[in-house]
Amino acid sequence: MADDKKTNKAAAVKKADKDEPKDTLYSRRDFFSYAGWASFMATLGLSSLYFTRLLYPRVLFEPSPIFKAGRPEDYTVGEVSTRWVKDERVWLVRDNEGIYAVFALCTHLGCTPRWLRSESKYKCPCHGSGFTKEGINFEGPAPRALERLKIALGPDGQIVVDKSKKFLYEKGDWGKTEALLRV
Repeated sequence: MADDKKTNKAAAVKKADKDEPKDTLYSRRDFFSYAGWASFMATLGLSSLYFTRLLYPRVLFEPSPIFKAGRPEDYTVGEVSTRWVKDERVWLVRDNEGIYAVFALCTHLGCTPRWLRSESKYKCPCHGSGFTKEGINFEGPAPRALERLKIALGPDGQIVVDKSKKFLYEKGDWGKTEALLRV
């Protein structure tokens, strides 16, 4: 009977402990359970955002490579026009045969050469490459001639230059009809 009293007394103490309010709001087990669910939901949310981003392509919108360069009468025979170098990186040259567009990009390292009117040549300020008025390299480290661009006369009578179509001297492309506008 003494053992029954001890057992009843122990059960009464345990019951009293359960009825009393706890000092902490959550147990350690509850905390880690909530933390686990929070981590899972955060991962799910970020994954959903990443997946949604994949639905929209990353597109680089570049300006059109085609531009109008005025009328043929605007260009003097024997002169190099530097009007389009800053905006379009193109020189327009008019000779006795017609007008051609030279891409202002050094074939050595991609610098923008300058037109030196007094010396009648293009000169790259970076490493000293020199090109004739036609664009043929004759001095410096440039491995090949400057590129010419597609040039045509539009239906409105203006010159249309297409920088996406290039003609290389080494391949004999300068003789093609699209490389020279006959006027």
